[in-house]
Amino acid sequence: MTESHPRISKAVIPAAGLGTRFLPATKATPKEMLPVVDKPAIQYVVEEAVSAGLDDVLMITGRNKRPLEDHFDRNYELESALQKKGDAGRLAKVQESSDLATMHYVRQGDPRGLGHAVLCAAPHVGHEPFAVLLGDDLIDPRDPLLARMVDVQERHGGSVIALMEVAPEQIHLYGCAAVETTVDGDVVKVTDLVEKPAAQDAPSNYAIIGRYVLDPHIFDILRKTEPGRGGEIQLTDALQQLASDEKVGGPVHGVVFKGRRYDTGDRGDYLRAIVRLACEREDLGPEFRTWLRSYVTEEM
Repeated sequence: MTESHPRISKAVIPAAGLGTRFLPATKATPKEMLPVVDKPAIQYVVEEAVSAGLDDVLMITGRNKRPLEDHFDRNYELESALQKKGDAGRLAKVQESSDLATMHYVRQGDPRGLGHAVLCAAPHVGHEPFAVLLGDDLIDPRDPLLARMVDVQERHGGSVIALMEVAPEQIHLYGCAAVETTVDGDVVKVTDLVEKPAAQDAPSNYAIIGRYVLDPHIFDILRKTEPGRGGEIQLTDALQQLASDEKVGGPVHGVVFKGRRYDTGDRGDYLRAIVRLACEREDLGPEFRTWLRSYVTEEM
């Protein structure tokens, strides 16, 4: 019989990055607040956590990130104005973000990498397994990756990372996993991890994408992890230790994701994500697709 493990209820979203690739737009606006069609990117991420049953959300923020807190808070003046206008549709959209989840915030005073950002969550998380969602990766709600990862963690314990096959020439952009197959077709056992290896040194073409379900033992390892690539405390390095010694924190498994993922961390992919999501919207898609076909035809 498969051992049952504690139900996960907490999600951690690191959001302290400076967003330098989107300057000057991110000079005064957090990159997480950049709109993807008509919602900020960060709202998609919180919605994904809630859909997977994680309604306790801790956001790791930094300086100039106050708009993130404001977005998930009530705006009584705006709500009152919309109510007086009788604009029930927009009022519901405004209230939706403040009713999504129980939100908490902590500042990462010294930006020392993803591993350090996750370590900032230790007092809030305690001794429970928890999820980490990176805001640059938007996962289509029709492909419930996080819910699948939670299920795998509850069955096997330990930690679970999201993996996606990429072209060999792209693997240097990601953390990379060495894996062994399991009886579940979409689940692999992770035996080693390397942060952004050269193509010739990569153990596979399985890249880590921005979803993790972590055993709380990761905090003990992160406290002792020395700065790695880029002079930062790398979460990949800590996970590598968990993968190499199952006695501390259990095994590390990977869920191989083949669904729809929108990368908003790159300007070109950000624009492509907006186009793809707009095309699929019932309220925007038909007219937008017609315009897009006409525009592409004219340009070509």
